[in-house]
This record gives sequence, C-alpha cells and structure tokens, in this order.
Amino acid sequence: MADIVYLIDRLEDVLNKGFRVPFTSSAVIDEEAFLDVVDQMRIAIPNEIREAQRILQERERILADARQEAERIVAEARLKAQQMVEEQAILEQARQRARQIEVEAARAAEEVRRGADQYALEVLEGLQAELHRILRTVENGMNTLKEQRGGQARRVEAARRRQ
Repeated sequence: MADIVYLIDRLEDVLNKGFRVPFTSSAVIDEEAFLDVVDQMRIAIPNEIREAQRILQERERILADARQEAERIVAEARLKAQQMVEEQAILEQARQRARQIEVEAARAAEEVRRGADQYALEVLEGLQAELHRILRTVENGMNTLKEQRGGQARRVEAARRRQ
C-alpha cells in the first residue's frame, strides 16, 4: 500500500512540474516521466491486490481459528457445568462446613477480644496506680520544697529584724 501512495505522490509531482497553459486548466507535462510512473503503478497495483488478498485470507484463517476455539471453550464450559451440577451435594456439604467453621471462628474471635479487653484493662489499671504513686511523689516533693522555702523566708525575716 505504501508503494501505491508513493507512486501517486510521484505522479502528482510530475503534474506539478508541468507548464500551465495560460487561460486554461490544461498543463504540458513530461510524457515520459508520466508514463514511467503509470507503468510502475501497473506493476505495484497487482502486488498490492495480492497483499490485500493475503491479508483477507489470513483474517479468515484467524476468524476460523477463533470460532473453533470458541466452540471448544463452550464445549468445555458445558462439561464443567454438568460436573458442577453433579457436585452440588459436595458443594452443599462444603457450605455447611464453612458455616460451622465461621461460627467457631466467631466464637474464638469473641474469646480473644474478651481476653484482649481484660488484658488492656489490667494494664490500664496498673498504669493508673503507677501514675497515682508518681503524683503522690511529686506532691510530696512540692510540699517539701514549700516547707523549706517557708522556713528560709522566716529565717531571713528574723535576721532582718535583728539588724
């Protein structure tokens, strides 16, 4: 296809290189160059047609393969569906077992949650007790500092009075 487009472009070039006849739509062109391009087009067009036919045949082959593959897939799907229908009893047993496992898992999860909550409560209670102990230590330290400061202030006042 690219050859034909190229040749058409060349044909247009030959026409554009021609001389225009004044006051008409006619042109004088290089006849030999024009006929050379036309000859090349006669050679290229059958090649292009053969290539197009080859592409069409390839397309048909691909479509036939696709149809055949689709039929095979449909046949497999039908067989699989039939097997699935036959396995319905096994599937129902599996569903029942899954429900049983789900109930057991929910029960176990609830026990784990309760244990985790109890552990968290114990840790928080221990932390609260430790914070109370630290708070008492801080309060005792503050009271000691206040008492010492108060005693110092009294001694300074007493010393001032003596002077």
